[in-house]
Amino acid sequence: MGFALRRRGPSKFDRASDGSMTLIEHFRELRTRLFWASLAIVVGLIVGFFLAEPAFQLLKQPYCQLPGTGETTADGTCREFLQLSPADGFVLKLKLALWIGLIVGGPVWLYQLWAFIAPGLHRHERRWAYVFVSIAAPLFLAGAMLAYFVVDKGLAFLLESGVTGLSTQLEVTRYISFVTTMILLFGVAFEFPLVLLMLNFTGVVSARRLLSWWRAVVFVCFAFAAVATPDPGPFGMTLLAACLALLYFVAVGVAFLNDKRRGRGKEIYAGMDDDEASPLDDDPQPVAVAERTETVTPVVPTQPVPKALPIERRYDDMT
Repeated sequence: MGFALRRRGPSKFDRASDGSMTLIEHFRELRTRLFWASLAIVVGLIVGFFLAEPAFQLLKQPYCQLPGTGETTADGTCREFLQLSPADGFVLKLKLALWIGLIVGGPVWLYQLWAFIAPGLHRHERRWAYVFVSIAAPLFLAGAMLAYFVVDKGLAFLLESGVTGLSTQLEVTRYISFVTTMILLFGVAFEFPLVLLMLNFTGVVSARRLLSWWRAVVFVCFAFAAVATPDPGPFGMTLLAACLALLYFVAVGVAFLNDKRRGRGKEIYAGMDDDEASPLDDDPQPVAVAERTETVTPVVPTQPVPKALPIERRYDDMT
């Protein structure tokens, strides 16, 4: 007896791409992907609960390098933090575990997010998305590492420039919040050139136009660093603004290479100024006589719908 081979139908990705998936199916897919993303974060949270202590010791190193805290105690560690509430230590451990959980579960919930939005993109858009994501991760890591190495310089400047003259002993929750905010801010700020490259690769702005904005961009970089940086000292703000300006010019250079590869900028009006009038053809052309319009055939009127028969005349006794 022969068995018929079962043909596989289109996958969910294909159905979502061609629009054949219903709205209810989209909601079900979203529910499933949110479940797996939440499960990955919960598993990462459990892992982060055991890694919170090593992470705290790592974030504590800039504090140990501050003047006045370098002297070690009997067990060879630097001076302890100041804890104002009995629950501060446990709450801080939960916060660190959540940060670690987001990082550990990042590949899973990022994949679920990408799998949900990817069917709505074209093939070339998905290809460029892969490129941008592969660049975004190293840029964020570079910004986070830079922030970690400049935290001690900024804290040292703030403590040495104060007028209190008291011994250095920081409150633990405020210190960890200060360090994590600096790391997150530097990491997100380093994604700035990707926004410029995205505008250029999609054809919104050209490299020449991006370069013409350099004065405003440099000013915005310094203004953003001055407002957003939690470190009021000049060291962290100046370093962040300088890095953003450098990344801007690097992005403009890559945009020039992209425009040269695509041949962009060689259009007929590329060499003209914005205020220069475009050349117009002033030669008058005679207007010819239009052709005669054929007679339109009249539309046959529709016939009226016959009146429905009474109910007793449409059915017999059997039906």
